[in-house]
Amino acid sequence: MTRNYIKTAFRSLLKNKGFTIINVLGLALGLATCLLIVFYVVDELSYDRFNTKADRIYRVNTDIKFGGNTSSYAIAPPPLAASLSNFPEVEKAVRLITCIGTRFKKGNENIIENQVAYADPGVFDVFTLPMIDGNPKNALTEPNTIVITERAALKYFNRTNVVGQYLFRVTENKNFKVTGVIRNMPAQSHFNFDYLLSMPSLATSRDNNWNNFSFSTYILFKPGVDYRNFEPKLNTLTRQHFGEANYAKMEKSGNYIRVNLTPLKDIHLLSNRQYELGSNSSITYVYIFSAIALFVLLIACINFMNLSTARSANRAREVGVRKVLGSSRKSLIAQFMSESIMVTLFATVIAVLTAWALLPLFNQMSGKELSISLSTLAWLFPSLIAIVLVVGVLAGSYPAFYLSGFQPIHVLKGKLSTGFKGSNFRSFLVILQFSISIFLIIGTLVIYNQLNYIQHKDLGFDRNRVLVIKNVSVLGNAKTLKNEIKRIPGIENATISGFLPTGSLRAPDAVFANKTPDPKSAMFTEVWPVDEDYLNTMGMSIEKGRNFSGQLKTDSSSMIINETAARMLGFYNDPLNKKLYSPEDHGGKTIVKEYTIIGVLKDFNFKSLRDNITPVVMKLADNNDALSVKIKAQNPTPFASKIEQAWNSLSPNQHFEYSFMDDDFDAAYKLEQRTGTLFLSFTTLAIIIACLGLFGLAAYAAEQRNREIGIRKVLGASVAAITTLLSKDFIKLVLISIVIAAPLAWWAMHQWLQGFAYRQNIQWWVVASAAFGSIIIAFITISFQSIKAAMANPVDSLKSE
Repeated sequence: MTRNYIKTAFRSLLKNKGFTIINVLGLALGLATCLLIVFYVVDELSYDRFNTKADRIYRVNTDIKFGGNTSSYAIAPPPLAASLSNFPEVEKAVRLITCIGTRFKKGNENIIENQVAYADPGVFDVFTLPMIDGNPKNALTEPNTIVITERAALKYFNRTNVVGQYLFRVTENKNFKVTGVIRNMPAQSHFNFDYLLSMPSLATSRDNNWNNFSFSTYILFKPGVDYRNFEPKLNTLTRQHFGEANYAKMEKSGNYIRVNLTPLKDIHLLSNRQYELGSNSSITYVYIFSAIALFVLLIACINFMNLSTARSANRAREVGVRKVLGSSRKSLIAQFMSESIMVTLFATVIAVLTAWALLPLFNQMSGKELSISLSTLAWLFPSLIAIVLVVGVLAGSYPAFYLSGFQPIHVLKGKLSTGFKGSNFRSFLVILQFSISIFLIIGTLVIYNQLNYIQHKDLGFDRNRVLVIKNVSVLGNAKTLKNEIKRIPGIENATISGFLPTGSLRAPDAVFANKTPDPKSAMFTEVWPVDEDYLNTMGMSIEKGRNFSGQLKTDSSSMIINETAARMLGFYNDPLNKKLYSPEDHGGKTIVKEYTIIGVLKDFNFKSLRDNITPVVMKLADNNDALSVKIKAQNPTPFASKIEQAWNSLSPNQHFEYSFMDDDFDAAYKLEQRTGTLFLSFTTLAIIIACLGLFGLAAYAAEQRNREIGIRKVLGASVAAITTLLSKDFIKLVLISIVIAAPLAWWAMHQWLQGFAYRQNIQWWVVASAAFGSIIIAFITISFQSIKAAMANPVDSLKSE
């Protein structure tokens, strides 16, 4: 019997090739899209799960409120980890701190590396970082030692058995002994370092200052510990070290310092704090793309239902004859289900091949490294079988029950309702289909509108036409290069600085309004070492006071603060000549240095536009992290070669590396840009699938009304009138879809925009464009069949009458 069902189903599908092609193509596109999104979602949910102790690892966070400004940090004070060893719940506590821009020597070339961090010796006891050469027990216990990945070992030594070799660190002018080689960290890790320097090499790691928030601290709890019960103990520990009296004063004035924990598995998707070790994603996007996968699959299934029920007139007599000859309803349902599952099976095979072919392109758009491996096939193959059965039954259930329920007496007398108006449920499915498509169109437009707003917003500084040279610290005298570059015709200005406003952050420092460091008077801020040309090169504006001057020796003890810092310190109206005090390290000894405020800088966005502007303090100091060059010409690219010539004249053996500041700034929004690209791609596919169904429905509606169209043409109806007649019912359903989808899309995208401190409101034209576009798309799809039917010779449809 089963063999007969399959054979009959196969014949029926071959007999109706157009219907079969549309259904298979629609389902294949839907399933391929769904598969790609599933790969993406599975990858996002797998972050940090390679760690065998992941369920017991937690990161320490710090929330600080001061002067009405609340900040959430993914870092903690240096001495916290050592203090945690006194708690019986804690098995191990380790610290990491990034060391971006580290330069290592390879032959005569200095190579800048950004995947570098200092790590405590116990890092291998907490995280699963398999060591292929060396001993993890003592690999990072000694100063000036380093553990590197296989990738780094091959890069510098062309082999992996390199324990005992040395890497020369140009930044400190020291050799670091390689004491271990670990496997490359998985891409699904919230941090991914190729170089782990020993923490004893870092002087500030022994700092006992609880005001210094700079280290990423992780706790490995003993089995069975509930981290929520441990958080109050952390806050009690913090209060003790800040002093109960000082802490009470701080709370009385509405300020606080609170410590909390984030599970390791939640960091990538649920943590969006300042000073994260890597660029995290968001659970919101996982929900969004999961919903899109479901929507696209639903649209494909709706196509199947619609087209199957639309063909009811063609198969009604078949059902009637089968019933008269004794076929039961169960056998008819089985027959139609067989056809549905067969179509789904064909579509699934095509979908898998399509997804496999599109995977490289998808990786490029999403920034992923997805691949179909043996581990992937372990869950993919059973999932595909389940999809074939579930989608086949889901897509075929309504047509099967609908068609098998025909009464043979009505069918054979020709009383079956046919045509597009014959099914309210079919109309509901079309509305659902286009509501989803319009929802996705509005979402895509809002995302691109926000990205465009970010790219063109006035940030308070000019990031255009600024070329940034990355590794000027390798030069003996960076100021000489700066002066040489300033003499090049077409160069407007140049500056050497320790920080650039391109979205990445520094560890915060505590600056005090009183000479005696007191948490009550502390302001946690970023302190930037700059030179006298920094503000002019960056196009920043002084609101009050003056800029630094290289001619005034007293400016070495001066500071310029932004408006937010002035407000938080409480002297916005009269800030000039006020004193600030900053604890600084001098030869391993911490001294408190006094600074005088000489200027207030107009607020500018130096972080992501997801966050509000926070305090920043600038001081005049030598720092050779980067040399920024402002170029007069609108096209700065040709000047790169001239600047490189100046570089080579001073340091011919050093690698010249540069970027443009606007590109660096845009890189901070890669997640949104990729999301927008993916959203656009999936929306396009959803519209194509929906239009395939609409195309098929229009074809069958025209076919079922061909005699009516012939009579109308004989009576003088024009092609335009007949096209309008066939199109208006569909357009009416699209209009209803717009009314349903527009408010839902507005609400959903309004919620998404709340993640940005600076955002563009949803404009009326976004909804209007989506509505107009969907009507045009639907009309073009329908009109193709409508015009074809209207232009047909009426003799062909009436000759049998």
